[in-house]
Amino acid sequence: MSAAVAGGAGREFGPAAAARAAAAVRERHALPENPVAAIVLGSGLGGLAGRIENAVRVPFADVPGFPPATVVGHAGALIGGSLGGRPVLALAGRFHMYEGHAARVAGFPIRVLRALGAPVLFVSNAAGGVRRTFRPGDLMVIDDHINLMFANPLIGPIDAGETRFPDMSAPYDRGLQVLLREAAVEARVPLVEGVYAGLLGPTYETPAEVRMLDRLGADAVGMSTVPEVIVANAIGMRVAGVSCITNLAAGISPVKLDHAEVLETTTRVADRFERLVTGFVSRL
Repeated sequence: MSAAVAGGAGREFGPAAAARAAAAVRERHALPENPVAAIVLGSGLGGLAGRIENAVRVPFADVPGFPPATVVGHAGALIGGSLGGRPVLALAGRFHMYEGHAARVAGFPIRVLRALGAPVLFVSNAAGGVRRTFRPGDLMVIDDHINLMFANPLIGPIDAGETRFPDMSAPYDRGLQVLLREAAVEARVPLVEGVYAGLLGPTYETPAEVRMLDRLGADAVGMSTVPEVIVANAIGMRVAGVSCITNLAAGISPVKLDHAEVLETTTRVADRFERLVTGFVSRL
């Protein structure tokens, strides 16, 4: 068992550890002092990092508590700079529970981003379309999520000042969703809306599982994001999110699913996604 998993339920991935990690990073790297947002870039969506001006790139290896990124399409770097004229932080890569990380580890980068000063979290991911009207390449504003990972990053001891039972009645901020839609209109980027279901993975879902998700109210399904959003809500960050619908889910799609298809679709929609997020950040 990796050290990350073994310590996943302890305070080594809590707010005190995040504060130490943030201080260590700032000591070595000139990141923006007052970022308006932190952005998590999902599989194949890391091209947005190229639009960040005056970028300072911090490899995950330089951030205490960060394991390496191992998934294709995840660069594994914390980036600071300017996007849309506003100071931002971005994670080019994330930690998935299917890699063997505990939920607390998957949510730890969000604590570090908050300790670095970001009040807003923007999450993105590649997801399979459960709603039959979706098409590959659609960008879905995440309106809510269903946690089917059978884990929660808040399990374990809590530190002073933390809430034991944080409210999750509006995990994705309504006001930020308005800004996303305004940015989409200006950039002429069509959007859909829906509920994201987070599953553990790493297998894609069976047709029976997809039918179950449909009946539960899910519109898209993926293997990330939920632990990050839970942590963000628990520590007082406002959250917005977008899923790139990269494929139709099993039983809907007539072809077999593979990660190459995910990356191919995210590459095709990269320009639209990047214009949307840049416009969103400029409104913060």
